[in-house]
Amino acid sequence: MRHSMLRLWSVLIFSAWAATGAPAAAAAPLTAGDAQRHVGERATVCGTVASTRYSPKTKGQPTFLNFDAPYPRQLFTVVIWGGDRSKFGTPEVTLMGRRVCATGTIQLYRGTAEIIVSDPKLLTTR
Repeated sequence: MRHSMLRLWSVLIFSAWAATGAPAAAAAPLTAGDAQRHVGERATVCGTVASTRYSPKTKGQPTFLNFDAPYPRQLFTVVIWGGDRSKFGTPEVTLMGRRVCATGTIQLYRGTAEIIVSDPKLLTTR
């Protein structure tokens, strides 16, 4: 009887921990082509930077990193706004041609999936 009670308590404690405190398994990164099917979700999207553009004279001074095909045929875009740009150095130069992963909430802008990053920790090279 005592052994059964101990086992029951162990199962209950583990179940409670799993339901509330267990870390969730990290989802596999998405490809640039898959990102459009995940709009509104927080995810990591990986691809090769095929073209870049820093637009210092455009409102917000954005930097665009286009994945897997050059603009205007890109499959996915990473946007870094000018106010955050100093944290990244010159990403349009240093990341061109590299495999990059961006983490954030996927949005749709003019038919193309994108993630806006404001912290370099959310943009990694592989």
